[in-house]
Amino acid sequence: MKNKITLVLGIILVSIASHSQNKTFQKEEFKQWAQTPPMGWNSWDCYGPTVEEHEVKANADYMAKELKKFGWEYIVVDIRWFVENDKAGGYNQTDPRYVIDQYGRYLPAVNRFPSAKDGKGFKPLADYIHKKGLKFGIHIMRGIPKKAVEDKLPIKGANGITADQIYTTALQCEWLRDNYTVLADKPGAQEYYDSIFELYAQWGVDFIKIDDLSRPYHEGEINLIRNAIDKCGRKIVLSTSPGETPISAAQHVSTHANMWRMVDDVWDTWPHITHLMDVAQKWYPYIAPGTWPDCDMIPLGRISIRGERGKDRMTRLTKDEQYTLITFFNIFKSPLFFGGDLPSNDAFTLSLLTNKEVVKMHNESTDVKQLFQKDGKIAVTSKAKDGSIYLALFNIADNASQKVSVNLSDLGIVGSAEVINMWTGGKSKVTSKEIGADLKPHSSVLYQLKSKK
Repeated sequence: MKNKITLVLGIILVSIASHSQNKTFQKEEFKQWAQTPPMGWNSWDCYGPTVEEHEVKANADYMAKELKKFGWEYIVVDIRWFVENDKAGGYNQTDPRYVIDQYGRYLPAVNRFPSAKDGKGFKPLADYIHKKGLKFGIHIMRGIPKKAVEDKLPIKGANGITADQIYTTALQCEWLRDNYTVLADKPGAQEYYDSIFELYAQWGVDFIKIDDLSRPYHEGEINLIRNAIDKCGRKIVLSTSPGETPISAAQHVSTHANMWRMVDDVWDTWPHITHLMDVAQKWYPYIAPGTWPDCDMIPLGRISIRGERGKDRMTRLTKDEQYTLITFFNIFKSPLFFGGDLPSNDAFTLSLLTNKEVVKMHNESTDVKQLFQKDGKIAVTSKAKDGSIYLALFNIADNASQKVSVNLSDLGIVGSAEVINMWTGGKSKVTSKEIGADLKPHSSVLYQLKSKK
């Protein structure tokens, strides 16, 4: 009897797994998978294309212990995890040793990810992360591997079509030459993307960042990717990257991706922050549940251990600048992906990620809008669930302290208001017709205002 029960249970579990794999998601159902902006860690800022399994696990361990209770959940292995001999400070494009399967699909380099041996791929690492109550993500480049084209490898499920029949050298990525562009209208193109997402679903991937999609905007390949995810049977959050996604593509990207980059890589210099704030002005109307304009990774804490930009260091941003960056990312409701090495965090860096009221604002606020951006002054506001108002004020001027203020009437507040400084917890009352702060250059303040009629 025991053996019979075991057999029946086995059949049921296989049936459930099979049904899950065969599930096709409905049009725009993917928006339900990221109703609040995704929050996690990405290996790029600290490890570039060289991250190793033990480092990924160390960051996952830290997140599970220190950050998970605040909503941080994704652990993302960034670029070129399939190259055995990549290097810090750029990419080895001279003699890269790729790991690839018989269908032209990249596999993790076992010398960097030992648990991927024997064809297991990223499943063991994903399992490790899932057991901690976290989610697992990877980065890929758009297109099909040059090696698959050169070796004329078959495309799984494409009835004899090979990689050399679906590619073009046109619009090849300028800064990394691993892949060719996929011709979206060619027979076999959809099947190629279907095959890689079938593999990623088997591994247990929950998040994917796909590079070189935005400049120019590759609508055809994005359509293939959306179709492939929707057919793979697993809820995989899609991040398109990098570059300044054209505003002309706003309608398309917001119906095909959960998040999309507004700018190139944001590093730990002040001009990167001000450029981001400038570009973000046109994207406020597109902040919506399930689809988020993306400010890029958070270059705080210890970065460039083996990174692409500069030497091993703690962020070069001053504390005022760090508050400005994290305040803007939060009130804008950008996805939050920390770029530093989490186990290296100091107490100050950790405090920027674990303020309960700021996290609540990031998750729950609505109606995000910029009130003004002029003369080195910026004001951004949003609404809380309880009807109170969030207000971020920024002095982005380089040399002068200045007062940044807004009229209470512009916030919909009549009469006096209780004011809470969300970073310090300090409380005060405003009875005048405006609220403001005297801010040093590059500094900011974040308030919650509760009307006292």
